[in-house]
Amino acid sequence: MKRYDLVVVGGGLAGSEAAWQAARLGLSVLLYEMRPVVRTPVHTTDRLAEIVCSNSLKSDEPNTAPYLLKEELRRAGSLLLRIAAETRVPAGAALAVDRELFSMKVTEALLSHPKIKIVRQELTEIPEDVPTILATGPLTSEKLSEVIARITGAGHLYFYDAISPVVDADTVDMSIAFRAARYDKGGADYLNCPLSKEEYDAFYDALIEAETVPLKDFEKTPFFEACLPIEEMARRGRETLRYGPMKPVGLVNPRTGTVPYAVVQLRQENLMADSYNLVGFQNHMKFGEQKRVFRMIPGLQNAEFIKFGQIHRNTYIDAPRILNSFLQMKTRQNVYFAGQISGVEGYVESIATGFVAGINAALTIKGIEPPVVPRETAIGSLVNYVANCEVVPYQPANITFSLLPPLPEEIRSRVKNKSQRKQLQIEVALVAFDRWLKEIGIAAQ
Repeated sequence: MKRYDLVVVGGGLAGSEAAWQAARLGLSVLLYEMRPVVRTPVHTTDRLAEIVCSNSLKSDEPNTAPYLLKEELRRAGSLLLRIAAETRVPAGAALAVDRELFSMKVTEALLSHPKIKIVRQELTEIPEDVPTILATGPLTSEKLSEVIARITGAGHLYFYDAISPVVDADTVDMSIAFRAARYDKGGADYLNCPLSKEEYDAFYDALIEAETVPLKDFEKTPFFEACLPIEEMARRGRETLRYGPMKPVGLVNPRTGTVPYAVVQLRQENLMADSYNLVGFQNHMKFGEQKRVFRMIPGLQNAEFIKFGQIHRNTYIDAPRILNSFLQMKTRQNVYFAGQISGVEGYVESIATGFVAGINAALTIKGIEPPVVPRETAIGSLVNYVANCEVVPYQPANITFSLLPPLPEEIRSRVKNKSQRKQLQIEVALVAFDRWLKEIGIAAQ
């Protein structure tokens, strides 16, 4: 390890971006990825940056906070955002990728980089004499979890995460399903399965009565609110799904000219368009139950399932107590955290923290004091949340405008239109971000 400037542990989204950014600034990087030597419950390949939960990197619609986060990363020369653009598949206003092609291209890029060495090995001790970025993700191995718990001085927090099922495109009944995007935004990129009230009621009853996989020794662990299993969501009330993943608003069935009572949306999984995932249908039902219940959805009565939904544990640290605004440990400043283990939720959020950790580590190692990413920016606000969140207990967060500082009162009193305010906030953020990039010597792209 001493032959390298930086060790990165974990070859997921955050770790891959961190390694690339550090190498881009001239550091020699040793990247540890335990797969395929040690496997996880959800990964199926040994490729870097393998996406497992959904192929969507969320909205890329201007005037949204997720767009701003992506735009900052694009301007900064993010490797993963560039590859996401190269492997993009139709998904309306969202940025969705061909998962296999995406991870293949990321793996190829890192393997071919002369400054990056990839080691396929489980790391069970954190080096003391080499700066290290821990980007081990939500499925950190048990041995390394124990080490992290020891050096942080506290136990981990846990929550469950769930994966949506994927169906064979050829088995979707297109005499029932129709193509459309909500409010016609971004093109007719989704398949929509409409349900009448009677069909919805029958589906709902079957869903809440379906047999789930026992949670065993994790029964008291709470689910993360932003990724609730659909059957858990349904138990909150009969109409809950119609205001969530089965919301029909903005969708008109072209065969009837009316808005259905409820809708199940399917999003394209890859560039070949041979498979689709059920949007928002993450669950932890037994596989046989998933097939039985989801085939009650009109259009999916003969569906063949390529993947079933699953449940798994996510692990993250109590970051505000442990990390500073550079994503360094307060008590051990040659150790950085990035990605979901730092307490961010979302693929692009993980990439963003990997980017920040990689840049900060590289500058520090080169003897340059890194400037804090400005709070006006999406990335800066995300890092600020990780380091300074006052909510107890600490919960992972996606990027939203609520994380950013509000516009000055004189602007808010003058500009009443919400859309215009968001546009102004984005303009302020990008000016601040470009200034920060110039300060650290990166040309905005």
